[in-house]
Amino acid sequence: MRVSSVKSAKNLHEYVGRFPGCRVLVLGDVMLDEYVWGTVSRISPEAPVPVVAVRSESLKIGGAGNVAANIAALDGVAEIVGVVGTDAAAERLTQELTRAGVKADGLVVDGARPTTIKSRVVAGSQHVVRFDRESDAPLALAVRRQVLRQVRARLPEADVLLISDYAKGVVGAGLVREVLALAARAKTPVAVDPKVQHVPLFRGVTVIAPNHHEAAAAARILVRDEADLLRVGQTLLRRLQARAVLITRGEAGMSLFEAARPVTHIPTFAREVYDVTGAGDTVMAVLALALAAGAPLRAAAVLANYGAGVVVGKRGTATVGRAELERALRDDSQ
Repeated sequence: MRVSSVKSAKNLHEYVGRFPGCRVLVLGDVMLDEYVWGTVSRISPEAPVPVVAVRSESLKIGGAGNVAANIAALDGVAEIVGVVGTDAAAERLTQELTRAGVKADGLVVDGARPTTIKSRVVAGSQHVVRFDRESDAPLALAVRRQVLRQVRARLPEADVLLISDYAKGVVGAGLVREVLALAARAKTPVAVDPKVQHVPLFRGVTVIAPNHHEAAAAARILVRDEADLLRVGQTLLRRLQARAVLITRGEAGMSLFEAARPVTHIPTFAREVYDVTGAGDTVMAVLALALAAGAPLRAAAVLANYGAGVVVGKRGTATVGRAELERALRDDSQ
């Protein structure tokens, strides 16, 4: 199937125009992305490592928080449920989420774990090193119950539930089982960005969107050619009984698998690739908002691909605005 036939079936601009007011509840692992920007002109005399002369530092919302920030940047209504510590990073993360337009009063405080921080050192355009401060231990039962209460309170107002799994402890078998049951009773569509080890938990969701490495690992199939990729998508679709499996493939675009439909291959729309950090978050944000706006899965996937094409042209963890998405649609149609 060609992308142009998706466009002719429904004007993609119409769905983007409906984003304001669409409500997405994001559940997942929130974090801060810390960047140290600098330059390298010499190697350390102490060890064979580059010496980075620091020019600036920045702090951005990461993980599930970045998904929510993308939704807000696209003029959707984003609420987030996740877990933070009792540290200064939790306060800063809450402030940044609020500043980004995300409703962050669903964050649960757990004094037994730190707020996740991923620190990256970037010299020029070269990513030198990353170090993480985090706990990936499963949530304690009392904390899990608090998270479930936050989801239960917010789900009735949500058009879509988006689960953003970074394997930092929030997503686990018990919580997912209870949350999916709530969504099923409310008839709320569920979109999932999974980690490999948790893919089997998401049986029956609306759409699950692993990257091609995660999809191959979850299906336990070595991908050498397109025939193998087709086997991967069909295997996951059958095992999970999901409405759709969307496999993101980097520079090769995306492949959408739906029950009783032929696969849809969507080529990338990226004009320039500068940094792929957070591109998956943008994909999920656009995908969820498009579904909330009434778009069919194929149109939602095409819009998500446009969003990814915009964000990879930006430096570091970034968001895409609704005007930018509309501009990308216009530019591609000319």
